[in-house]
Amino acid sequence: MMRSTLFWLSKRRSIFNFVRSNPLAKKFASRFVAGEAIETGVAAALETRAKGITASLDLLGESVHQPKEAEAARDAYIAILQAMGKAGLEANASLKPTALGLDIDEALCERNIRTILEGARASGAFVRLDMEGSAYTQRTLDFFTKRVFPDFGKHTGVVIQAMMRRSSDDIDMLIRIGASVRLCKGAYLEPAGVAFPDKKDVDASYVRLMERLLTDGKYPAIATHDEAIIAHAKAFVTEKGIARDRFEFQMLFGVRRDLQEALVKEGYRLRVYIPFGTQWYPYLMRRLAERPANIVFILGNIMKEVTRKS
Repeated sequence: MMRSTLFWLSKRRSIFNFVRSNPLAKKFASRFVAGEAIETGVAAALETRAKGITASLDLLGESVHQPKEAEAARDAYIAILQAMGKAGLEANASLKPTALGLDIDEALCERNIRTILEGARASGAFVRLDMEGSAYTQRTLDFFTKRVFPDFGKHTGVVIQAMMRRSSDDIDMLIRIGASVRLCKGAYLEPAGVAFPDKKDVDASYVRLMERLLTDGKYPAIATHDEAIIAHAKAFVTEKGIARDRFEFQMLFGVRRDLQEALVKEGYRLRVYIPFGTQWYPYLMRRLAERPANIVFILGNIMKEVTRKS
């Protein structure tokens, strides 16, 4: 019931318009979304850099239905990388293939992403392809391994979700070709036959895949806010003698800022994933709808942060 309600709310244009003009709603959203313009995203990245944290910017928006929308997203990503470079930031962005036209025409999507990556290669930037729901897993990996990675290797990477039952084989394949992997737990609500339904099984899968990446992966990104898993990672790299410059932790903008700062103080590399754009309201609602437990997760982590500061 909650899930369907959240999805319904995410599609109501009248509610979207009201929320975008509501100061309280915008204040809440500003904790997790860095405004609506490239300038606000870059400003947030500059603030994180002042704390010793790098950033990856993500222009909000998923599947588009018109070529002009995909081309607009392409141009926006080119502008994002250029703006980060001009600001003296490490230029790093995350994009969803469906926002660049994957659902319209794969050739169109390839042209758009290759244009972005050609700019990234020329400037030394990095662009990661995000992973969406299970319907896109194989398509995204095929697109990445066949159309993107061969020509843009060190300037691009992909995401793998630990909740997916297939991820062990996918990790092995990506390690074999030398691709950079961002490992996350996964936020989409998937069938039990496709993904592990229980948290303990997702956590166990994450730890197995994380250890594999830390041992043999190419600069993996360990994306989690789970303190137990982070502690395990720290103990594992110490035991195995894995240098801290061979991987990085990643977290979401606005989530567990206390833990982010603690990791940096301990000498670990940390990157924050910073979403921005006009689609922040649908983004937040869809993320909550995909897994309503995220509401408890977000509120719980805010309380943890507040409690530790008091």
